[in-house]
Amino acid sequence: MPVPLGKNIKDLSEVASFLPNELCTPFYAPSIMPSLFECTSKNVVKELGGKDFRPIQNLLSAHKFCQLKLLRKKRRTLSQFWEQSDVPVDHTLMDILEPSPSVPEPIVTGTFIFRDKMILNEKVKVDVTAGLEVNAEGKAAQSYECSLEVQSVTISPRDWEDLQKRKVLDQEPSFLKECRTRGDSLYVVTEAVKLTDRIILQDSSSMNATGKFSIPWSFYAKSTAEGSGLKVRERMVTLPQGTVMAYKRKKLVFQENGRAILLISDDDKQKTFPEEKLKELRMSLEILSISDDDKQKAFSEGTIRRPILPIDFKSLQNEVSMEMEAVAKLPRDIRDALFHTILAKLKDQGALQDLTDMLDGNLWDDMGSFLSGMQEDLRNAWLESRPYIIYLLEALLVLSDIQHELLAWSMEKRILPQQRELVKSILEPNFRYPWNIPFTLDPKLLTSLQEEGLAVTFGLLQECGLRVASDNPKGTWDLEAKKPLSALYGSLSVLQQLAEA
Repeated sequence: MPVPLGKNIKDLSEVASFLPNELCTPFYAPSIMPSLFECTSKNVVKELGGKDFRPIQNLLSAHKFCQLKLLRKKRRTLSQFWEQSDVPVDHTLMDILEPSPSVPEPIVTGTFIFRDKMILNEKVKVDVTAGLEVNAEGKAAQSYECSLEVQSVTISPRDWEDLQKRKVLDQEPSFLKECRTRGDSLYVVTEAVKLTDRIILQDSSSMNATGKFSIPWSFYAKSTAEGSGLKVRERMVTLPQGTVMAYKRKKLVFQENGRAILLISDDDKQKTFPEEKLKELRMSLEILSISDDDKQKAFSEGTIRRPILPIDFKSLQNEVSMEMEAVAKLPRDIRDALFHTILAKLKDQGALQDLTDMLDGNLWDDMGSFLSGMQEDLRNAWLESRPYIIYLLEALLVLSDIQHELLAWSMEKRILPQQRELVKSILEPNFRYPWNIPFTLDPKLLTSLQEEGLAVTFGLLQECGLRVASDNPKGTWDLEAKKPLSALYGSLSVLQQLAEA
């Protein structure tokens, strides 16, 4: 909402109410975590130690990572620069085994008590000229506090041995058949870390500042205000008793025809469905004799692997460019339809996952249901462009729910090219570094993103794990941000190619 022209504004807090939220947070903050819950779950994993524990990222799906729950993951993606997260399946290990009178007894370890409290007070001085002219100084404060009790739930080694001796059901469950068709890897949750009681997570931040704000609300008008004011932000999340904060998992491996013996393996290189090995070898030998278009189709179907390339930014750029060139060859009306289909589903993680599974599953019944209402030319375009759509969907699924919201806004505002160039400017010089190093953003690229666009773009970067702030062109490279940042670069690139329609 713009400040009305000619209005005399004396209170800086009133100006702050019109600013993007990102510019109203404490300017010293090195990074904004995706959520209070995810921040806390990651801290719990650090305290527990051991690289086998995985933090839960989404509170809504936390209950799906209980002990003995099944998870699936694509064995291979179309990109070598990112990988998919574990996707919970609405089934447990017991659902695929023949009935037995013996029931595994849970073993509870703990209770472990975690307390984390942080209070930070700083004097700040801000001078922003990219997109928003801000000159202010004052005091900033931030606090975070949580206290929680967790316990570990697993089963005894003897019970695991008994489970591996059990036979798989003769009639293969439908979800197992779908996973086999897609070539997914399957895992079982072997240990879950749960809350023993209901807790409340909360943090707060405030800034008391005086200064002058010069805000360009459009290309033709600018509003200026000066004064002093107080900006306060508070967040609170309630976690119910039994919420899973972290988990361990092992891979499921079916022997022979997939119905005889079940193994639970620590070796992640083993395939869940080993009979695919001969098919993959045969297709790999045939790769030298097929055309580029057929290669792309084979990559999308997961029957062959992409050639191993040097892991540098140039390789990522070449991979993304190949996808963009393929999308550019599609008719404009088809690209437009694809763009709006992705936009409509972008804010629903489950819908994105379902669409990916459907396109990637080679299940004509599901595909037929999805395509039945389309005109013939659009239906054919969807089928022909499956590899490129799957590539885009896989990249999007690496990103968080918050990033999907920000990307949807960016698509509607048509600022994808500017965001892509900014992401490229970070990846290209830092891609090969495995340690934290400082970098400086190009002021020209920041200036191209005005008003809310600047805040939204920094939100996308922060959600990848980069320590950047919209009031300062300096940031810090983090190796953990490389994969999500690469996925963001791929998403912005292919979405922009679709948007040009």
